[in-house]
This record gives sequence, structure tokens and C-alpha cells, in this order.
Amino acid sequence: MDSLNFLTYEELEQIRIEFGTPSFVYDEAILRANAKQVQDFPNAFGLFARYAMKSAPTGAILRIFNDEGLGVDASSVFEVERAIRSGFGTELISLSSQELSDDFRYWLQDGVKINLCSIHQIHKFAKWRINEPIGLRFNPGVGSGGTNRTNVGGPSSSFGIWKDDLENAKKLCIEYGLKVERIHTHIGSGSDPEVWKKVASMSLDLVRAFPSVQTLNLGGGYKVARMDNEEATDLKEIGNPVKELFQKFAEETGRKLSLEIEPGTFLLAHACSLVTSVQDVTSTGSEGYRFLKVDGGMTEILRPSLYGAQHPIVIVTNPTQERFRSVENQVVVGHCCESGDLLTPAPGDPETLAPRNLLRGEVDDFCVIESVGAYCSSMSAKNYNSFPEAAEIIKKKDGTLAIIRKRQTFEQMVENEVVP
Repeated sequence: MDSLNFLTYEELEQIRIEFGTPSFVYDEAILRANAKQVQDFPNAFGLFARYAMKSAPTGAILRIFNDEGLGVDASSVFEVERAIRSGFGTELISLSSQELSDDFRYWLQDGVKINLCSIHQIHKFAKWRINEPIGLRFNPGVGSGGTNRTNVGGPSSSFGIWKDDLENAKKLCIEYGLKVERIHTHIGSGSDPEVWKKVASMSLDLVRAFPSVQTLNLGGGYKVARMDNEEATDLKEIGNPVKELFQKFAEETGRKLSLEIEPGTFLLAHACSLVTSVQDVTSTGSEGYRFLKVDGGMTEILRPSLYGAQHPIVIVTNPTQERFRSVENQVVVGHCCESGDLLTPAPGDPETLAPRNLLRGEVDDFCVIESVGAYCSSMSAKNYNSFPEAAEIIKKKDGTLAIIRKRQTFEQMVENEVVP
């Protein structure tokens, strides 16, 4: 059976009494330790790590990473504003976005950096007539990830300028007088060092086309092992070959490139637990399943329903009662009136039920879904069935628990509705 990452039964009881369930709980010590590990990524001529804030944009988390010396990778102008409100200086923020908002012009003039992600964005930026250096994000034609939805490089991905459009992008930058100072690539959530080495080499070939480039950004995508059968990315293992490629590039060209990386999942995933309560149990007979119904679900964690993502699940009861419980196969489902609200799908298959061998759950037990720090609180089926957003809590370095996002109220849920 899986065990709790960092919470105790006593803390679960405190969370239920003081904050209610479902609640996300982050561990500050793990967040800070992960930030330090990221900053030790091998590099030849300097490294700047940016937090991919789309993975969890809550202000308290942003402040921790700001304090640890990370910058920000933003995916929308709204994320730029949240980062600034949380204390980041504009010079620490970089935007790579599918949607290049006109409002971004003002942040650009105030020091926020930009990576243009399409030919159209090059044209649009040029019309602004802003004399600031730019980055270009390319799709190098290869990627790494568990599914097409987590693979953000290669022909199945819309992110970045396609590799075959390199000459067109270069010609446009010359015609518009744009200074390209950064090349950006991002391949997805994989752990194969050979893929990283190959993409780094291909990315350096892109750099060769732009003599003014001083920085190569290799994005994020450092896979974590949420389940026992998964392989995690070893930063040293993938980083050292990349460092050697940078050194070789410098020997060949005289250009000592700085390196940028943009981790999200690596920083957040294992640093958060979703605490829910079992609120109902049902069985569909000997030919069916035993279902545990919890008071959270796709309104908090959409990844299992979206692409069959796997998360450790722990049933926790009063320790004095645990020895009287058996362990058996059970399916865990969420609280939404939606057949897709499934927390135990088959790997990579969100439509297939995959029972887990768990402590026999009963009403009022805790059901803790682990490793939910990244792309859960920020990527959910918000307010489906009119359930409010869950609370977010942090376990501080001294062990105390503090609220960092209050549970949404009913009035907040409907405040923007208008009766004509």
C-alpha cells in the first residue's frame, strides 16, 4: 500500500476540523528543497531557473520560489500580473503564450521578456514597434512524454515555431529589425537522457542561425515518479551531457551561452497532498466493484479524468482501528455527477476502471491523493456541479498549518452572474 508523503493522522484531523475537506496541503520544506535542487542543474556558462507557474499559481507558492531565487515562466498576461502581484520583479518574468494579448505591450516595455511562439506572433510583435530584444520558441520536431497530451514537442504539438519554418522566422526578424537574444524549446514530460541530449543538440543548431542569441532555454518537463513503476528524471544524468554540448558549442563558435530551464512538475508534484473524506461507499456486486466516493474529484484533480494520470491514493483511518481492516481492490470516484469523475483509471486510459489495492475504506475515513502539487489546483473542472474551489493550506517549516487560499464561498461562485 502507498503511504502518506508528509502528513500525519493528527494533521489530517486538524485539517478536517479547521479547514474542511477537500483541501490541498503543500509542504514548504519540500518546495524549498526542490528549488535548491533545480538550481544545481549542470551548466557550462551560467543557469537561470524559472518556475512554470501554470502548474500552481497561488501567491504563497510564488513567494517561496521568489525567495529561493527562481524566476517565472508565464503562459498568459494574467499569469504575468499574478507573478508581479506576488512580488516578482518584471525582469524575472518571461512570457511564452499561445495567446499574445495586446495588453502585454505594457509589461514588455516594463522589463518582462517574451518568447514569440509562432510566425503570426512575429508579425504581431513587429507591429507594436517596441525596441526590445525577443526570444523565439521553436518546435524542434521531437518530444518526450507519456501521451500526446503531455508531449509538447514534435508534429502532434502546436507549441512553438515548427522547425521547417526556421528560415522564414529568420527572414522576418531581419526584415523587421528584431534582435533575437533567446532560443526556447520544450519537449514534454520525459526522463530519457538521450532524448534530452538530442533535443539540446537540435536546439543548438537553431541557435547557430541567430548570431545575436545569448541564451538557450530548454524548458521543463522533468518527469517525477508518482507511482512505484514510473521512472523519474535524474537532473544530473540529463544535465551533464547538455553541459558538454554547451562547452563544445563554445569551442566551435566562441559563444558561451547561458542556460535557462523552466520546471513546474519537478518543483511541485510531491510537495502537495489532496485531503478528502470518504463520504459514501457502494458496491455493484461480485461481478462489479466496491466504490469509495470521496468529497473531492475532477473539481480538484482533473489529470486522471483527462489522460489517465496515476496518483498514489492512501486510505487513512484512526490508527486504533486500522488493524481491524482488510486490504482489498476498490475503485475511487469523485463527488461529481459525471461518469468520468474517476480517480483510479487505468494508466493512460481515462475511461477504464482500474481498482486499487487499498485499505478497506469506510464513511468518514480520509482519502489522501498524493503528488498533486502540479497541474491540479490550477487545472481543474472548476465549479462543475457548482462545487466551490477547494481550500489550499501550507505546512510551514515549523510544522504549523496555515491557509493560503480560502475555500470559495457560494457568493463568490455566482458574483459575476447577471440577470438581464
